[in-house]
Amino acid sequence: MFRSHIVVVDLGFGDAGKGATVDWLCSPAAGLDVSAVVRFNGGAQAAHNVIADGRHHTFAQFGSGTFSGVPTLLSQHVLVEPIALAGEARTLAALGVPDPLALLHIDGRALLTTPIHIAANRAREDARGSSRHGSCGRGIGETAWYALAHDAPTVSDCLRPMVLRDKLRSLAAHYGPLIAPSEHRYEPIDTLVDMYREFAAAVRIVGGEQLARFARRGRLIFEGAQGVLLDEWRGFHPHTTWSTVEPRNARAMLAEIGATGAILGVTRTYMTRHGAGPLPTEDHTLEFPEPHNTTGPYQGDFRLGHLDPILLRYAITVSGGIDGLALTHLDTPGTRYAATKYHTTDGVLNDLPPGPWQDLVHQQHLTDLLTTAHPTLTEMPQDVAPWLAQTLDTPVVLTSNGPTRAHRTSTATIVAAA
Repeated sequence: MFRSHIVVVDLGFGDAGKGATVDWLCSPAAGLDVSAVVRFNGGAQAAHNVIADGRHHTFAQFGSGTFSGVPTLLSQHVLVEPIALAGEARTLAALGVPDPLALLHIDGRALLTTPIHIAANRAREDARGSSRHGSCGRGIGETAWYALAHDAPTVSDCLRPMVLRDKLRSLAAHYGPLIAPSEHRYEPIDTLVDMYREFAAAVRIVGGEQLARFARRGRLIFEGAQGVLLDEWRGFHPHTTWSTVEPRNARAMLAEIGATGAILGVTRTYMTRHGAGPLPTEDHTLEFPEPHNTTGPYQGDFRLGHLDPILLRYAITVSGGIDGLALTHLDTPGTRYAATKYHTTDGVLNDLPPGPWQDLVHQQHLTDLLTTAHPTLTEMPQDVAPWLAQTLDTPVVLTSNGPTRAHRTSTATIVAAA
């Protein structure tokens, strides 16, 4: 039996199985009495695949507990894209979820990602040519960057059409020189305002007190997006996301309501990443079935590599430690090897040195090291779970040997961090 609130984070570059893990935690099989799934980072670029009860959905903004009727809270740290969210609601309704928008609660402080941000994001990546950073092309970086120096549109502005109109006009003027020469376009401002007014009428826009309300009703499952190795400050610059992926924001939200949570780190039995950036154990001969991961026009190729405990230990360290591991893809054949050390320009490394938080010079140095690192691979035992638990000094508490909810097995108890 799991105790306390639970924070689910991906210890890699994303795509490790967070959505399927959250789905299981919210399902009747887990018996956890979950009151809400709380999204604590990222935005509409999330792609959390869940297969349960004969249904498949790639969750983007809705929490991955939706098939079990668990409400979603999009926290102030999420970048909300209402147009995509409405489309996702229609898809979920077609899959048999009754009134999906009724399950949705959105913190009014959350930033809005608009078609203007998306057009600017794609225009900027197009201009980079072969030097692309590996963006998803969903406007995430532009949403976060613009808000650093401007009065950016928020979800609560959807309740104030005149305020929203002014903010959208300023946003369009700012990005005009970037977007105009490109092929990317967006709807007229007045059309966007009307769409956002309808959005505000269809969802619950809430304040910071909603988290405590949900906590009083039951357990909270915090669902992270992307992977810790893509974190804006802890990932390998510049191939990162504009989002705090490691669980600091989830911990802070829990602290605000006087609660704590156990951190559940998710990893595959091998490494993956989309697009540009270091992947030391990459092996171009690996060919595993990936029906839900393909090459994207902005993300780039989906890449595969052998298991890398060095990167996983780094992710655990910069996450402030974790309480348990969820190990997925035990059914995938092919690689039984893991990295034990790197040969780099700094010598032989068994671990990556984490630097101070928000030190991009250090992160760039790590990128340079990893880009030229030559890993030493060792053959793992056939029973990977106990070996990885010992290697990472963390218990494996949940395993998965297939894509559906029925393939997940709980193996131990997560104890709340002190």
